[in-house]
Amino acid sequence: MKTLVLFLSLLITTNMVAQSDSNIPYYELPEASENFTAGTVAARQIDALGFRFYHATDGLSAKDLDFKPSDSVRTTAETIKHIYDLSKIILNSTLKKANTKETVKLSFEAQRVATLNNLKQAADILRSSDDISQFKIIFGESQIPFWNNINGPIADSIWHCGQIASFRRATNNPISPNVNHFTGTVKNK
Repeated sequence: MKTLVLFLSLLITTNMVAQSDSNIPYYELPEASENFTAGTVAARQIDALGFRFYHATDGLSAKDLDFKPSDSVRTTAETIKHIYDLSKIILNSTLKKANTKETVKLSFEAQRVATLNNLKQAADILRSSDDISQFKIIFGESQIPFWNNINGPIADSIWHCGQIASFRRATNNPISPNVNHFTGTVKNK
């Protein structure tokens, strides 16, 4: 009887994790748009960031999150927090909202999910836009052109995904070799 209860508990927990994970975007890249517009290209760049972030952060352990190669470098957890903050800047520009300081502390998993959802929402808005010049980065009274999103938060986040991938190799927890960054797919084992 104890074995049956344990088995059923394990099965239910595994099913819940699988269901919740399927709601997180960017396990694979969405289908590419057939049309090339400023909005679809910007959206695809953010989709690619989401895909890289998803797999760079998938399956990280506490050891991975605490890792930093030297005292002058952020830990992996601090880098993930930084990418989360950058994802809010990207999203806020597409929502035409000013950026504000957030004081709420989120767990790693909550930051990961929020980052992926922020990127997905921003990409969806851009994908359907004919004029992305309207999406400015707003800090107080300053309105900064969308161009700065590309060379700022988007490029910086991609850079940091590479750092996370490198750091996790150093802790012997590399990204799955089944992930194909070129095609944006994950091959079955």
